[in-house]
Amino acid sequence: MYPILWELTEKQARVVLAVLGLLLLLPLVRRWRRDRKLDLRLGDGAAAALVVLAVGPARWLTKLGLEFPVEFPAYFTLLTIGFALAIVVARRWAGRQGLDREVATDLGLYMLIAGVIGSRIMHVLVDGYFWDYVHLCTDPSQVEWRITRARCLTETVGGVWDPGAGVCRPGAPDCFAWAKFWNGGLVYYGGFLFSAAVGMWFVRRHRFPFWKTVDMTGYAIVLGLVWGRLGCFLGGCCFGSQTDVPWAIRYGPWSPASEWQHEHGLLSRASEASAPIHPAQLYEAFGCIAIFFWLLAWTEPRKRFDGQVFLSFVALYATLRFVVEFFRSDMRGDIFGLSTSQLVGVGLLGVSAWGWRKLSDVRLPAAS
Repeated sequence: MYPILWELTEKQARVVLAVLGLLLLLPLVRRWRRDRKLDLRLGDGAAAALVVLAVGPARWLTKLGLEFPVEFPAYFTLLTIGFALAIVVARRWAGRQGLDREVATDLGLYMLIAGVIGSRIMHVLVDGYFWDYVHLCTDPSQVEWRITRARCLTETVGGVWDPGAGVCRPGAPDCFAWAKFWNGGLVYYGGFLFSAAVGMWFVRRHRFPFWKTVDMTGYAIVLGLVWGRLGCFLGGCCFGSQTDVPWAIRYGPWSPASEWQHEHGLLSRASEASAPIHPAQLYEAFGCIAIFFWLLAWTEPRKRFDGQVFLSFVALYATLRFVVEFFRSDMRGDIFGLSTSQLVGVGLLGVSAWGWRKLSDVRLPAAS
């Protein structure tokens, strides 16, 4: 398990912020040279903010909660790479269609922000931690962290040991714990549904060809998912169930898998390496790679109607996720014996079938 990929000192972080900010400002410069007027967009504001942070006083970075050296978690690093590649795909597609590449970039940024918000909200509501977040704000003494006393009292955890119950409790109230997505806790389907709604609004507002653009997002999203699941694999979240298959993996002491197995009586101590488990994250990552190439190389060139690629993505991913869920063990909701993601997937399969029936009546003109 490699939850942290690397660390940056303050000086290194400022250089990275400056370089990223200047790179993101290049499209603004190109638009100004072409049109001789300022056409400010969402990405330009983000770029300017990065540059200001890079050259601003240290207290600005501190107010954002940055403590140096800054750690880069594997999950969010690879997820960011996935989103970046998805935006590259969107820009290349826009160029081939004769559309504004910068609008395609803004579409990706809007969907990224909406995806994080939606996936975090769904985690809070359905993953079984809702009352923990409530009590973290109102009465931390009702929250139980089942870890050892030594780990509870470390500076990283900052907990208070309860000798009577033999559990660790939060050391102080935290009314914003529910919003701290960088600490982990995102549900893909929440992000998918909210980012899809925001993306559809954005496409209509900027008069992009609606279903053609939606088709492009189908294979762009699944490409990002590949990297997100690789990040899950390195970070140890979304782990699989216990198994003895030859390709089983084991996570180290105090990993999410070890803690879960200890809580469920499958491991004597969470300080031990986990029992062998399915690499469920890799199952999904490899499945997403297959879906990406199928959509890009087969479905897109042969599609009979606009919207077919996106509906194919929804159906294929919902099926893949439904199957992979049977190989997972982490907390992710349980209704009627199915996880929240499986229930959402069943609903999306129905929506995909309905959409296919409606859109397939509008055939593309035959190539001459």
